Amino acid sequence: MTSLYGLDLTGRDVLVVGGGPVSARRAGALADDGARVTVVAPDACEELRELAGAGRVRWVAREVVEADLDGAWLVHTATGDPRADAAVATWAEARRTWCVHAGDAARGTARTAAAGRHGDVVVGVVSAGAADPRRAAAVRGAVARFLDGGGADLRRHRAGAGRVVLVGGGPGAPDLITVRGRRALAEADVVVTDRLGPTGLLDELPASVEVIDVGKTPGHHPVPQHEINALLVEHARRGRTVVRLKGGDPYVFGRGGEELLACAAAGVPVEVVPGVSSALAVPALAGVPLTHRGTVTAFHVVTGHQGLDAASLACVVDRAATLVILMGVSALPSISEQALAAGADPATPVAIVERGSTARQRVTRARLDRVAQVAAEAGVRAPAVIVVGDVAADGLLEVAGDGDRDARGAGRVADG
Repeated sequence: MTSLYGLDLTGRDVLVVGGGPVSARRAGALADDGARVTVVAPDACEELRELAGAGRVRWVAREVVEADLDGAWLVHTATGDPRADAAVATWAEARRTWCVHAGDAARGTARTAAAGRHGDVVVGVVSAGAADPRRAAAVRGAVARFLDGGGADLRRHRAGAGRVVLVGGGPGAPDLITVRGRRALAEADVVVTDRLGPTGLLDELPASVEVIDVGKTPGHHPVPQHEINALLVEHARRGRTVVRLKGGDPYVFGRGGEELLACAAAGVPVEVVPGVSSALAVPALAGVPLTHRGTVTAFHVVTGHQGLDAASLACVVDRAATLVILMGVSALPSISEQALAAGADPATPVAIVERGSTARQRVTRARLDRVAQVAAEAGVRAPAVIVVGDVAADGLLEVAGDGDRDARGAGRVADG
């Protein structure tokens, strides 16, 4: 693993001299990179003591001596005493060992980079002249923002092992995908995508990235799940980085677990990047809190395909929890009938949020006993999130900027 020094220090001996916060930060980073770290200092700050207590570094509680450098690949000295640091640097020079001199960079033979890790790419910035850590950190931050925003093609250009990344893309707006998910797209050779999620980001990918659409619509699954699993495995075995881009979160009705198991069974490395679940994000964007003090303190998420189970019915009948229904538009008439038959209050508020997070977001509200009729008259279509419970009542929250959302095309329909 490449460290913030640009060196592969995995399994190699590194000496850190000094017991203050600078030494603690460097020792922790070096341990993270797999180095065998020894810290020599008569006293140590709390962070260093914690590192030593956890077994991540070895602390020798005394003043440094020349023999401590024997066998070290890299030395980092930060004692705060110019004479002690200079002596360590001189000993390192005599041994032809790289040395970072924290107090006087010009007297060292190596410099610590202001580094940032972006997947398996490490970007480091150092000053060529006099040390200027703040400038290096500022440049590093600018580069990091560029890379994390998908501004660079991070694909490998040399052959390597293939892998699969299951990425939750969030509810649809491109800026609601996580930074890690956006970076995964920048590393992708192949993207296997659904019709939901931030599909607009696909237009920003290089033309040579292969995009495979396996999107499903209600009642129409052109690519069965077992074929999707096979696609992921096939492309990864060809040495490609495969991103499986999903709407919402891979593990919330996204069948991400099945895809992970298929990859694991085939011996393909797989990573999961969580996404902002539509079950949580879409109601929030529509001004519908799933919990609200004094109203309700729990929520329950289900899919509408199979109707309501006992736990879901209890949420509606007892009104002790908010019920969130995904993929339930087509089943809305039977869902409302089922809830009413179980004893639910006909006046229970329901909110339906279509195309959440997009410029076409629309909210339809109605009573439970009228919601199916109101939705049909309004032409409600999937994708939509249905929220049942007192939090769905119109006017529960005054949401700042609601008029702005309407101006972007996000409408509202209420049961008159």
